[in-house]
Amino acid sequence: MPFTLKQFHIDDSGCGMPVSTDAIVLGAWANLSHSNTVLDIGTGSGVLALMAAQRSNASIVAVEYDQASCEVAKRNVAAGPWPERITVKHICIRDYVACSDKKFEHIICNPPYFLTGPQTTDESRANARHTNTLTFQHLIESMQSLLSQNGCASLILPCEVEVNFLQALSVSQLQVSKRVQVIPVRGKTARRLLLELNFAGGEVLEESLILRERDNTYTEEMVTLTKAFYLNL
Repeated sequence: MPFTLKQFHIDDSGCGMPVSTDAIVLGAWANLSHSNTVLDIGTGSGVLALMAAQRSNASIVAVEYDQASCEVAKRNVAAGPWPERITVKHICIRDYVACSDKKFEHIICNPPYFLTGPQTTDESRANARHTNTLTFQHLIESMQSLLSQNGCASLILPCEVEVNFLQALSVSQLQVSKRVQVIPVRGKTARRLLLELNFAGGEVLEESLILRERDNTYTEEMVTLTKAFYLNL
């Protein structure tokens, strides 16, 4: 369904994964302040690539394995304000690694994360939600190959798969530099994690982000984070 933000419009019809709060929070949180090149892995509707274009002057490559979703992303980018800075490619990330020697200063990804459980018969949606075509190991290997030495990668994951992700990360050169617990409603437990990875390592910066108050209104921190995007803020 159409989804309108302050500076661009997303039509995610036919896309495996519709625009979600996860994507908006990740796209608004990722530290793009010193990034001239950005890679969006599994761009889906193109929302993260467009958010990165709004928040930076970077040149952006957005890769998408699913052909239908790739066509959706291309249309959204073409209709947006920054088509000259975003290139959408129909390719899986492992094939992109094999054919590209380009390094990126920032990599952003809202990856498929369900490891088990029932899957929809819609193949595009199943692949967008489950690690059928992109395992954590393959994602981390790809990020390690494509990230510049001083760059960083930003992801959002459910809390319940953190152990699995960190296990895959432990055999790579990348390390967690920031970890933010995303709490849906004040007083509830965290449901998502924002992770920033880099090659430098060191002490992990631990933070939390509460999205809504108990009356379902956005918290001040959520408003501050997303007011450049949501129409009603």
